[in-house]
Amino acid sequence: MDHQRVIRDVTVRLPMASTAPEACRWTVTALSRYTPATISVLLQDHDRLRCVAATGAWQVFATVPSKTGIVGRVYATGTAAVVPDVTVDPDYLPVRPDVTAELCVPVLDPAGRAIGVLDLQWSAPVDLDPWRETAQRLAARLGARIVALGGPPAETRSEKLLRHVASLTSAPTEWELLGVAVHAAREVSTLSTAVLLITDPEGARLAPPPPVLGELETRVRAELSEAGAAALGRMVRRAHRYGAGYTLGETGHPPTEDYRPLTRAGVRTLVAVPVGPQDAGGVLLVADERLLRPDPTMVSLMELLAGQAWTSLDRLRTLDQLREQASSDPLTGLRHTGPFGQRIAAATPGRTALLAIDVDGFKTVNDTYGHQAGDRVLVGLARALEGALRHGDELYRIGGDEFVAVIEVSRPEEAVRIAERLAEAARRTGRTISVGVALPRPGESPDRTLRRADQALYAVKRHGRDGVHLAAA
Repeated sequence: MDHQRVIRDVTVRLPMASTAPEACRWTVTALSRYTPATISVLLQDHDRLRCVAATGAWQVFATVPSKTGIVGRVYATGTAAVVPDVTVDPDYLPVRPDVTAELCVPVLDPAGRAIGVLDLQWSAPVDLDPWRETAQRLAARLGARIVALGGPPAETRSEKLLRHVASLTSAPTEWELLGVAVHAAREVSTLSTAVLLITDPEGARLAPPPPVLGELETRVRAELSEAGAAALGRMVRRAHRYGAGYTLGETGHPPTEDYRPLTRAGVRTLVAVPVGPQDAGGVLLVADERLLRPDPTMVSLMELLAGQAWTSLDRLRTLDQLREQASSDPLTGLRHTGPFGQRIAAATPGRTALLAIDVDGFKTVNDTYGHQAGDRVLVGLARALEGALRHGDELYRIGGDEFVAVIEVSRPEEAVRIAERLAEAARRTGRTISVGVALPRPGESPDRTLRRADQALYAVKRHGRDGVHLAAA
């Protein structure tokens, strides 16, 4: 093989390429005349390597995470990989079942930074050493030409949107999801600022801010906060009534009254897109202090983003509701055994008090008046006990007529006073309860603390019920 001829053939074509993808395609095409290898060029694309050109193969990986496979390893280290036997390399990505050897070299810019890789894979015996030198020289020439043409192909707005949509669907919390949506809106639109107004039962409000705020976004959020919920509600209703809109008008033409808070902040260009239904969704405001002309395609992408953001947000809220239902008692609405176990596992010795509560004579209610009457008693007691607890105290239903309150106190006497307050609240409903109180000892398991609270409760039962007893420390 005349490797100098290979290099000359590729080199003479590169100056004629007018785009980076064209330079990659010509390099692959020229190389394919001299070797039966499967050839591909992958270039940096945000946080991935994207295949820009390739010869025919059984499978082409269109994108590869930047540290995945032999190509990812070469890109990350900037060092060529010569793999005579792919079966012994744990990083090999299977392209064809008959591939035996792989050669991958970094495509470097003139400063020596990796901007991609040139990859060759063979399914027949081959002398890899001369091909390594040839591939490295060609990759260097290709890298220089790509940089001269402006660098690797830029990610399109649609590709950016798709990337962010993947992040939306994987966001674990509502706060993180809203942050992803705002970041996506800025990056896809290329405008400097984005804020979300969200509607809830109390009216329209600003979604939480991102960790870092730009100057314009700081002013916008301040003006919107000062404008109040009524003004934010008008923006939401406008977007839902008329649909997506853009720009605040040409120079010299005043904006509509609804957008006055934005113009006071310095906004001169605006894209306003409705999000979800009016009564539960909101509006996405994407803005800039430059006077620009958003194009319809960009506005359409913002609508797609808003739609996906709402779908992901609605899914998260539905999952939260299902988790709440799964962890709550359907009769009283109190949390039950699952969350209770997690809570007492975090009990602080000497400070977290467990109040075991049992309804006196409850079996008689069920036997005499029926289970529906018993259910009404339980619901009424649950509300009364909740009302007697302090803010931050927690009440759980862990059995038929068994409840446990978990409270934080500074001394045992405080726990006893709260238990007595619960007993008095029960009396006002026409029922009585027995309450056993226990505080965790150092090194004591939560189950053991609860057993001591139960023993204190049974002590109340033995002495006539309707009372409180503190377990020994």
